[in-house]
Amino acid sequence: MSREKSYIMTQLDGNNHSVFSLDYHLMLITKYRKEVITDAISEYLKHIFCYIAPKYKITLSEWNHDKDHIHILFKAEPDSGISKFINAYKAASSRLVKKDLPEIKEKLWNGQFWSMSYCLITEGGAPLEILREYIRTQGEDYDGRKG
Repeated sequence: MSREKSYIMTQLDGNNHSVFSLDYHLMLITKYRKEVITDAISEYLKHIFCYIAPKYKITLSEWNHDKDHIHILFKAEPDSGISKFINAYKAASSRLVKKDLPEIKEKLWNGQFWSMSYCLITEGGAPLEILREYIRTQGEDYDGRKG
């Protein structure tokens, strides 16, 4: 087996019926890119994420922020319901931040914390072209012949 093929088959998660590797990079931006995210607010947002995530079979891998957005790397399971989780997280975190940190409300437009949109990118262990080649060469011997 080539190095590329063996790389694809490693680092998998699993449950009773399947194996998978579902890593996502989520970026959430404050409404009108208002610069309201401090280190303390980021930690508070992270705490909310970690509280909600297990209900959707989601696990936090990495977290960081800038003044107007956050970056989240997380793992999921095939039945996680990613869009439902993101909407639940955005709604809960927005409501709780405004409730528990009222000074934030003054800096927001109409009290909205998050932009309605978000960016979600799947992250994989192997580059897309290696995956394409792996699929194209299924059933071939190492010398490129069908075997």
